[in-house]
Amino acid sequence: MSKVMMDFTKSILERVSFDPILFCKEVEKAVKTLLPYEIEELVEWLFNFTAEKPELRYCLNRIKS
Repeated sequence: MSKVMMDFTKSILERVSFDPILFCKEVEKAVKTLLPYEIEELVEWLFNFTAEKPELRYCLNRIKS
């Protein structure tokens, strides 16, 4: 089940990546629903996904807070 949730979260984030504010809101929602080890996987995925998108990078700060 967790693999499904992680894949769903990634697909949502990919779809809303056109809007940095919406992207950050979805990241915050994901952090509230995912398990701790899934959050670690999400952070790693976000680093890779936002490598070419600096406007989305600041959302990573919200995860660590």
